[in-house]
Amino acid sequence: MKRVINFMAVRNVAFVLTLLLTVASLASLAVKGLNFGLDFTGGTLVELNYENPVALEQIRGQLVEGGFDGALVQSFGATTDVLIRMPGDDPQLGERIAGSLRGQGAGGDVTVKRVEFVGPSVGEELRDQGGLGMLLALGGILIYVAFRFQWKFGFGAVLSLFHDVIVVLGVFSFFEISFDLTVLAAVLAVIGYSLNDTIVIFDRIRENFRALRKAELLENINISTTQTLLRTLATSISTLLAVASLMVFGGENLWGFSLALMIGVGVGTYSSIYTACLCLIWLKLTRDDLIPPVVEEVDERP
Repeated sequence: MKRVINFMAVRNVAFVLTLLLTVASLASLAVKGLNFGLDFTGGTLVELNYENPVALEQIRGQLVEGGFDGALVQSFGATTDVLIRMPGDDPQLGERIAGSLRGQGAGGDVTVKRVEFVGPSVGEELRDQGGLGMLLALGGILIYVAFRFQWKFGFGAVLSLFHDVIVVLGVFSFFEISFDLTVLAAVLAVIGYSLNDTIVIFDRIRENFRALRKAELLENINISTTQTLLRTLATSISTLLAVASLMVFGGENLWGFSLALMIGVGVGTYSSIYTACLCLIWLKLTRDDLIPPVVEEVDERP
């Protein structure tokens, strides 16, 4: 057998680190909350059409110079179409923005195509439905893993996913990074990614309970984690490289999405070993837990 890495030798240190990260994240969420973007808080959406293509960074700089701070600028369809989101409900905001940009002279003439206001009630509904979606996802995962493996595995998987989500939200809360629908989508993607890592390790633990009949739980976890380590590293590194490219070249609109994925992939890889597997140790998983219960036949003869 190849050399087995004793991952569980530092399980107490990992537990303290996990506890500190979780408590700090929850404290930041309780004190500072999340910096919700315009998707959740409401605001004005302005679609502009330029005569010639113009760089988004240039438009952002022009808006700041014109006194329109906090504007979210993104391309929309053609290279000459630009979508601008601003807090506030001023019906004249579109013309004011267009007038400010016309004075800069970049991109030729500017035409206002539409101005829409998204009320805070719509944003509140999106926020509530997003939170409900995460809870339903965690509940479905608990049921799935409990049926596929055993309820102790299901509890460990959900605890690990809860830790991942809380840490990602805690980072966004502590640094007051804008939380919009793209970040919410990234958090849901993190749940799926972390679950996949956890399931691979759990599946190997279940198999090794049958193959290594004399191995105790701690030894089984170390062997199973070592056997899946190359696969975990290959998946994590390739995913992080793709996310890093997205963060660097994806522009400002995808930066929050990329950051959430970057944190989630790193924390998810860690929690698959030191949260999900630690939970199995706390719940004292045994080989007998994986043996299906024997159904006694009832003799109905008189």
